[in-house]
Parts: sequence; structure tokens; C-alpha cells
Amino acid sequence: MPHTNETIYLDHAATTPVRPEVLDAMLPFFTEQFGNPSTLYSVGSDARAAVETAREQIAALIGASPREVYFTSGGTEADNWAIRGVVVRAKGRHVITSKIEHHAVLETCHDLERDGVEVTWLDVDGDGLVGSDDVAAAIRDDTALVTIMHANNEVGTIEPIAEIAAVASARGVPLHTDAVQAVGKIPVDVATLGCGLLSISAHKIYGPKGVGVLYIRKGTRIARFMHGGEQEHRQRSGTLNVPGIVGLGKAAELARLDLDAEQARLTALRDRLIGEIERTIPDSLLSGPPDRRLPNNVHFCFKGIEGEGIILRLDHAGICAATGSACTSSTLDPSHVLLAMGRPHEIAHGSLRLTLGRSTTDADVDRVLDVLPKTIQQLRAMSPLYTPGECDCEGGCSTSENN
Repeated sequence: MPHTNETIYLDHAATTPVRPEVLDAMLPFFTEQFGNPSTLYSVGSDARAAVETAREQIAALIGASPREVYFTSGGTEADNWAIRGVVVRAKGRHVITSKIEHHAVLETCHDLERDGVEVTWLDVDGDGLVGSDDVAAAIRDDTALVTIMHANNEVGTIEPIAEIAAVASARGVPLHTDAVQAVGKIPVDVATLGCGLLSISAHKIYGPKGVGVLYIRKGTRIARFMHGGEQEHRQRSGTLNVPGIVGLGKAAELARLDLDAEQARLTALRDRLIGEIERTIPDSLLSGPPDRRLPNNVHFCFKGIEGEGIILRLDHAGICAATGSACTSSTLDPSHVLLAMGRPHEIAHGSLRLTLGRSTTDADVDRVLDVLPKTIQQLRAMSPLYTPGECDCEGGCSTSENN
């Protein structure tokens, strides 16, 4: 349905609107500063200088050297390059990952399995956490790579990446982390994390779609992913998307400047939403830990109803939300993340993800807290599957007896 200016957008994990400052920085590179950065004359050198400024801006956000920042078409390409590029150059044919990764990692690993690479799929606990001890136990002499996401895109759980990197490093194994959801929302420093490779996507931090970054720590053995010219230090060929790169650089700069204040503001809104949903909606189950989660992520499962019904009714009320990853929104299968966390199918089907952003206000939270309980109550009244107060999930539910 067409929305008015009163639409409340709460799906910032799927994508974010381009900030005006980012658009302003990009516009000249579509027109008067249109040069190819690989050329030697002044129009090209102006574009090249803008690309290098963006590289510095992104490096500053994640504590890297600019020479360790490589531009890609987005997070999916960055994940593919990190995993395939390391495996191609490594002697070993074994990869370790988790069962809750983004599909860019999951499907890449599945494809490698078809090529004879062995993949160890690690379980997670009920909060979606990967254990560093489990990683250590899974490492073998032929392990080429460990790839574990920094923060989960569905439930917002923040993984112990520094601990995992330490156990991997002790065995001489590089760690890749998909940090698409973490960068710009929480402090991310590659030296502190100890990762060898890290993926970023511009459109998750109020930049344009179609551009991203793979951080590659100096000395990491990785094969080039795109063949052709000598762009990106001969590692990733193809004419650079200069407007997109400039936009990503500006978005990274703004994210770094705003990080502390925005993290605190969103955490307060998140915690109010979680607390009030648990208080006002019986049989509601928070997905992931209450504190070790992204500051903008609120994810619940509601007994006895389907998540799609919740989304459609919220949309009718002018509230944009999701059941899980935007990459799998066309399927009715329950989330692989929730199933890996031990949620029964019937509980996992009733999921709702609210992800807050720069535009989210206290008034928006008030509106959600007014609409959502009524929505859940109406859907349950029509559902033959809902019986109040008899939740069969493994703890954590806010049941009708205590509300």
C-alpha cells in the first residue's frame, strides 16, 4: 500500500535511506566529476583522489590501514571473496562456520562443499552465541578459514569475535567476520577483534546500495576474486563505482562521528520496546540475549500466529517491519537462525523483527506499543493454534499468568 509521511520505518537491518549529506557528496561524481579513476589526466585524478579519501574514511571507522580496504559491489561479494579467496590459496580444504550465518556465507560454504571442501557447521546456544571452545575443538590441521558473523542480522546477537579470533590465530587459521550489521552500530576495531578479513555494506549505514568493502589484513593470503584490470591493488578488477564509493566513505565518516550518541539513544529505545512488549503481550519470547545484542534490534516470537500476518497488519497501520532477513522474505519457511537456536517450528513461524534507526523517535515507539498488542490479540483470536498460557518454548516467555 502507498504510505504517507507518517510511515514508521522499522526495518533498518534490511536497508537504510541514504543520508542527505551522503547524497550531496555523491552527486558531483555522476556529472561534472565523472572521470575514470584509472586514467592519468586531471578528470580521472580527481576521481581517484575521491576514492582514496573514501578509503581513508572507512579505514578510520574500523581502525584499519587504508591499504587494507578493498571496494566491492556489496557485502555478498565481500563474503564470497573472503571465503573463496582464502580457500583457493590455502593448503587445507576445511572451513568452519556457524548455522546462523547470513545466506551469503551459508550458500558460499554449501557451494564449496559441492567442490569437495569440508565444512564444519557449528551449533549455537539458545541466544544464538557461538562458543569459542567449539571453534577451538573444530579446528584441524587442514582448516583453511573460520568465518563467523560479528552480529546476527535477524536476532541481533553480538558474537565473541575477539575470543574466536584468538583461538583461530593460535592455530594459524585466519578469521573472516561478516560485520555488515555491526559496523556503524557498535564500535568495530579490526585490531581489537583480531580478524584477518571483515565485510561491510554501504546500504546498512545510510549509504548507497551496490557498494561495500572487504577489509584484508596485511599479510593475509587470498586469491583475487575478479580478473581483468589492475584496480584495487590488482586484487579486484573492474572500473570502480566512484559515486557509490564516495557515498560509502561519507557514510562511514558520519557513522564514526555519531556512533556513541546514536548507540546510546537506540539502546534506550530498544530496551523500552523489549520491556513493554514483554509486559503487555502474553506468550512473547525475546529472541537473543537482552543485552549482548545490537542497539537497534528487537526480535520476538509470538505463540500461535504467523509472522506474515503480523507484518501485513503492521503495514496497514503504517509500520514497516520484518519477520527476519530481507534476503529470504519470499519464503514461508521458518528462519534457519531461530531453528538453530532451538525454537520449535510453530514458535519460529510467529517471528517479528523491529530494527530501529536514525529516524526512530519515542513517538514511533509509542505507536508500535499501541498497535502491536492489539494486532497480536486480534490474530490470536482468529487462530486455532493459540491456547493462552501453555507456551511450549524453552523458557523466556512472557505468559498470560504473569501479565
